[in-house]
Amino acid sequence: MKKYKLNINGNTYNVHIKEAESNLIKMEVNGTAYEVEMEQELRTTKTPRLVRAEPKQTTNVGALKTDKSVKKIIAPLPGTVLKMCVNVGDTIKTGDDLIILEAMKMENTIQAESSGVVKSILVQNGSSVLQGDVLLEIG
Repeated sequence: MKKYKLNINGNTYNVHIKEAESNLIKMEVNGTAYEVEMEQELRTTKTPRLVRAEPKQTTNVGALKTDKSVKKIIAPLPGTVLKMCVNVGDTIKTGDDLIILEAMKMENTIQAESSGVVKSILVQNGSSVLQGDVLLEIG
C-alpha cells in the first residue's frame, strides 16, 4: 500500500503499510510484521472556523419590546466594526454616517436612511458581524 522511511531517535525504520481497515493496520517494520490498532484518527483541517463571542445580554427592558417605530440598522455584509460614528441618544438625520465596517479589506460606511434618535447600539469597535446582524436601532 504505502512505504515510509522513518528516522526515530537516530534509528532508521523502513515501514510498509500493507492493509488498513477501520482502526486496524497491518504493517511491516524492517521486515517484521505487526498489527496495530488505532484508538482514533486525528484529522486536521485547513478551513478556519468562525468563533463568535456571545452577545451581551441587555438589561434594558425597553430594548426587549418590539416597537414598530424603531428602525433596525442591519449589516449589509459580513465584516468587522472599525468605528462607531454615533452614540446612544444622538439625534441623526438622513445620510449621517453611523458605522464604518471593514469587509474584504475595504471600509464600508453605513449611513442613516432616515432621521431619528439612536435608541441602542448592539455592537462595538472590533466586533465581528455577519450579514443580517442588527447593528443599532433608531427611533
